[in-house]
Amino acid sequence: MYLLPTITAADAQRLNADVALLPVGSFEQHGACLPLATDSLIAHIIATRLADAYGLLLLPPITISCSHEHEGLPGLAGTVSIRATTLSAVVTDIADSLERQGIQRLAIINGHGGNYVLSHVAQEASVSPSRRILLYPGSGAWDRARKAAGCDLAAHQDMHAGEGETSILLHALPELVGEGYRGADHRADIRPDLLLHGMRPYTNTGVIGEPSKASAEKGAALLREFERDFGDRLAELRKPTF
Repeated sequence: MYLLPTITAADAQRLNADVALLPVGSFEQHGACLPLATDSLIAHIIATRLADAYGLLLLPPITISCSHEHEGLPGLAGTVSIRATTLSAVVTDIADSLERQGIQRLAIINGHGGNYVLSHVAQEASVSPSRRILLYPGSGAWDRARKAAGCDLAAHQDMHAGEGETSILLHALPELVGEGYRGADHRADIRPDLLLHGMRPYTNTGVIGEPSKASAEKGAALLREFERDFGDRLAELRKPTF
């Protein structure tokens, strides 16, 4: 799998897509067994599958975003963040550029739950006379995908570097998953002060979830369900503006 789109300008002209897909990930700790780029990889994997299935324009991923809650975990270095205002500005600039070439529909494929600002970017676009922005997959899409894949835990329980994320990488990029994932389970289902204190009160390993339950088969099923589920969201995105 290429980790950047390899489409040419001539390919893009022939494609003549009316919707662009923008993967947004992060560069943050995912415990000892998954790469810092996990969220960016998963966003790109999902976006690539959707672009192929529905004939959409795939953009390169944004790979550093809002991961402040992951900074400062003892023994887990490497997390890098940007401000929410910076991410908002970059995504808005990309949407502006797309609109200048006639693409007025953008689907942001978000791989990091901490990118709350993307909801506001999509919300602000809803008042535009021409532009619409979809944020996908949301919590409902993840719940449906996890159920279809037979995942054992709910998304809230399996928040970070757990069953879902590990399964997708075991399916798509198994060489990036460290062997110790089967012994890396850590549960912290109740996290009332996550935004106040970050991840530090809830995990010493960086994991919140049960990666031991992951499998390549579950990863394949998660991606199949995202592809199926996205069709309805795409139809809604393509509806005329009011």
